[in-house]
Order: sequence, then C-alpha cells, then structure tokens
Amino acid sequence: MILPDSVLGVLGGGQLGRMFTIAARSMGYRVWVLDPDPHSPAGSMADRHIQAGYRDPAALAEMGAGCAAVTTEFENVPAETLEFLEARLPVRPGSAAVAIARDRIREKTFIREQGLATAPFFAIRQRDDLEQACAQLSMPALLKTAQLGYDGKGQVPVTSLAEAQQGFAQLQEAPCVLEQRVELALELSVILARSASGETALFPLGENVHVGGILDTTFVPARVPSRLAEQATGMAQVLADAMDYCGVLAVELFLTRDGELLINEMAPRPHNSGHYTVDACLTSQFEQQVRTLCGLPPGATTLLSPVVMVNILGDLWEPVSPPWEQLLSHPQAKLHLYGKRHARPGRKMGHYNCLAEDLDTAIATAEQIRSALQGHGQQVDQTR
Repeated sequence: MILPDSVLGVLGGGQLGRMFTIAARSMGYRVWVLDPDPHSPAGSMADRHIQAGYRDPAALAEMGAGCAAVTTEFENVPAETLEFLEARLPVRPGSAAVAIARDRIREKTFIREQGLATAPFFAIRQRDDLEQACAQLSMPALLKTAQLGYDGKGQVPVTSLAEAQQGFAQLQEAPCVLEQRVELALELSVILARSASGETALFPLGENVHVGGILDTTFVPARVPSRLAEQATGMAQVLADAMDYCGVLAVELFLTRDGELLINEMAPRPHNSGHYTVDACLTSQFEQQVRTLCGLPPGATTLLSPVVMVNILGDLWEPVSPPWEQLLSHPQAKLHLYGKRHARPGRKMGHYNCLAEDLDTAIATAEQIRSALQGHGQQVDQTR
C-alpha cells in the first residue's frame, strides 16, 4: 500500500486532474502534475506542476524518480510515456487497458469479443472500406475518428456512401469507425472502481442527456427498472475483469427503443457523468482513483441522496459572468468551478450538483438554477 505523505503523479492538468489532486491532498498525499499548460487547472492545486510535454525525457525521468505511483486524467497520453513510467513504478490504469480504450476500433472489437453488444459498426482504415460498410449498414450512420474524438468532435453524420466519402476526407482520412445510428430511449453510464486484486465497487447507474455531443445532465438514480440497472453494471464489470483493470472506469451505454442495452464506449479514468459522486456518494470517483492507485481497497459507493448533475459551459459567460448568487442561494446545490482562465462556447467550465430527498425535487431545483443562470426558460429535460 502507498500511504499518505507519498507523492502521487498525474499526467494531464485539466479538471479531472484537478479534482483528483483535491481528493489526494485532502487524504494527505502530495501531488505532482505533468502538463505543458502554464495555467493548468490541476497544476494550480498541486504541490508541484512540472510544465513540460508528455514526451519530455527529463520530465518523465523526474516523475519516475519522484513519484510513488502515477495515474492519468485522459486516455490520449502517448503510449511510450506510459510504458516508460511503467518500467519504473506503478501506473494505474496500465498502458494495455488505456490502449484499448483510446482507439474506437480496438475498443469496439474488444467489447464484442467479450460477448457484449454494440451498435453495428465497421472499421474504416482506408477509403475503399467505405463501400462495403455502407452497403451492409442501415443508414443513417456516424463516421467517428478512431482516436482523439470527444464531446462530439471527430464525428460526421452520414446518410449515404457519398456523404461517408466526403466525411472521411473531412476527417483527413484518419482511421475511423462507421457506426449505425440506433433509436435511443436513454443514454446511461456506469462508473466503477477496481483494485489491483480485483475488488470492485460500482456506483449507482447514471442517466445522461447530451446536447450537441456534450454531456449536459446526469440523473441519479437512473429512471430504469432494477433489472436493467443490474444488467448495465454487470456488462461494465465484465469489461473491467477482462482487462484486469485497476483504477476508475466509466462505461457509457445506449438503451434502445427496443429495450436492448448496447455499450457505446469506455473511458479509463473518472468521467464527467460521475461528478455527482463528489457530493452525493460516500466515496467520490476521485477518492476511488486515489485508492486504487495506492493499492487500497475501494471505498463504499453508497448513494446519500438522489442527485442531478448539470454541466456549466463557457457559453454562460457571454456577455458577462453568470449570476452565481442565484445558484449559491440554494442550500442543497453544490457549485464546482474548474479554475479555467478563459471561457468559450462549448468549453466545460464547471458543474453543479443538486441533492434532494427525491429525484423530482432535485430536477426542479436544477431547472430553477439553470433558468436563472441562462437568463431564459431553457429547462432540464425531464422527458429523457
């Protein structure tokens, strides 16, 4: 076990690294952050911010010598960086699991190999692959880059071979997956923590609403029958066990209008849809990240109350900063801002959690706050 006062390293300095750093420091650990951004949100909270690139040999050698263990806040850290550090100290999750989750072709193939369902898809590695894929898939479909896409980026909707060819060119002919669009009833996510010995703690299932490809709202507990919740968490557990995973894992799922559960993708780290855990669970997803990194057993994931999590995007800063007093006047609303210096449309600047004795009350509070912050009547979508 790696115990408090040890130095933990995190690769990446965004909001996930920031919340990991806060959790680790509150537990008595010291934290080093490696991130090239001089204004890194995580770096400003860490004991030490190593401002360097992820391939910088001197910076990596320093991390390897000075840290007891290292984790990541995003999956696109270069593979050679993880391998370099793995040779010197525990890196959790390891490079093998990250390599699966960072590439949609490998990820979806791996999910299928475990006997789990995904939406129909084809790997597109070259232009010639598109004709057969379009002939066998039902349109419409989504063409997604195999790597580096997030929050709706790196995706092109297509309805024909011609559009797919145009989209492939638009995506610089990078390796992609062409995925059939399915009729959705709900989007769901499972967050779990798994220790090096295989002990697993599952958080309550979240129900998600996306707007413009970006997560907007998470409702917990998800409004689905218990059998579906158990099926979803069971599917996530299968993936974690198959990878011999150690760390926090997020698995996003689709519930189709036909009642079928499909795995969309997974993230080898804490996840936006798990931010509710900071206020509404006995152990947060970030404390779990610390625990699993340090060889400790996962904490209890007991849900303390129903909760609604709402993302705060940079759009709200136009033309002036949001009226935070409207949010902070609610005694059961919790504000989390990420310390980013510049707001811009679509950028995640923070989130708030609304807790209540029942989900309907939490939704009503979230609606009221959203309306006040936006200055108009847009409301949390209760129909999803």
